[in-house]
Amino acid sequence: MNAACAPPSGVDYRVKLGEEFEQNLSSRNRSASIWQLIFLAATIVCVVALLTLLIKIVNDAFGTVAYQNEIDPETLLRSVGASADTTLADLPKEALAEIFQANVSAGLFRRYNTEKPFEERTQEEVLALVNERVVQPKIVKTWGLFESLLNRGAIEAQTAAIPNATLEFRSWVSAEFLANPQSPEPETAGARTAIRGSLLAILVTFLVSFPIGVGAAIYLEEYAADNRLNRLIQANVNNLAGVPSIIYGMLGLAIFVRLLEPVTSGVAFGAVGGGETSQNGRTILSAALTLSLLVLPLIIINAQEAIRAVPRSLRQASFGLGATRWQTVWNHVLPYAIPGILTGTILAISRAVGETAPLIVIGASTFITVDPSGPFSKFTTLPIQIYQWTSRPQDEFRNLAAAAILVLLVLLLTLNAAAIIMRNRFSQRRVS
Repeated sequence: MNAACAPPSGVDYRVKLGEEFEQNLSSRNRSASIWQLIFLAATIVCVVALLTLLIKIVNDAFGTVAYQNEIDPETLLRSVGASADTTLADLPKEALAEIFQANVSAGLFRRYNTEKPFEERTQEEVLALVNERVVQPKIVKTWGLFESLLNRGAIEAQTAAIPNATLEFRSWVSAEFLANPQSPEPETAGARTAIRGSLLAILVTFLVSFPIGVGAAIYLEEYAADNRLNRLIQANVNNLAGVPSIIYGMLGLAIFVRLLEPVTSGVAFGAVGGGETSQNGRTILSAALTLSLLVLPLIIINAQEAIRAVPRSLRQASFGLGATRWQTVWNHVLPYAIPGILTGTILAISRAVGETAPLIVIGASTFITVDPSGPFSKFTTLPIQIYQWTSRPQDEFRNLAAAAILVLLVLLLTLNAAAIIMRNRFSQRRVS
């Protein structure tokens, strides 16, 4: 045989295979490193975007505020002979009542005295009246948190050029913000009405969507036969999970606000009239039913996944002992799947908490000062309130919007934490 055509020796062949393996391994390692860097970069971008958003919100929710008083407090103090180092908060109730009576009209004084005599009011109540009706502080300029910390001297110089102006560091998220209703004045505006509207709407949404969604998931997973009709239903459920939320708003407007107006407005139950209820169907019940349609596909899909994760052997063991299908589902499948079902449900409800588009379509109020008292009440929600405040031209309303966003984030984090706690508790109970 020709030597040139002879196969390589065993040693040369193994060396060649080793070299090719090393080259391929090096190439795969380089490819893996490149993809690792890409994934790391994507993670960094997400973290930076979230941090930027949070920093912007925190910067707007805290900061320095310049107030301009209608009447200088020092002038009021001199009118009652107070010393130079005394403030209005140091005055007794009688002196504050004297200042109030001397600086408001006689009719206004009689009205407040009729509502509650000044002798029965506390010093804090009279002081609040003096600040609101006599001093009348108005916000003239606001600065963010970082500017307040880093540029304090320039802020004080700007405030000194404003007549009767005082400088104060303010947290827009406060007890007063949570307790006060909506107001056209940013100094006294709060989110109480919006918070109560959001909580009531989400409660009704949960009560409607949870049993229907879980029931549909049980049927599709445990009872439905594998035929064309049920496959069509499953495909539609999956597709509805991706429908834009504003489409659900249009559906809610057509069905719940207009078609079922006697029911959703409370006319059919005699719950009409007054400032707390609505006679045109634009109520909390309509909003909750619309949000229920929005989250139902998500609840059904998440519940199906949780039920599907239950081992098939558990069902077979139950059937082998003579249990019916419903006994198997109720006593074995649901207890095993309930952590996943609750987690998926609360995450779906969390999405509903932040929805704005469908609520705007069905007619949520952008300005309302009356707290909702039931499912037939007029309403607003935190996302609607944030939208309304951000559309106002004054800078201080954007500070209020940032404070409302923080409240909304706390509400969402609370719901997510509740999902984790319940999932862990049910998981431990299942193991035990």
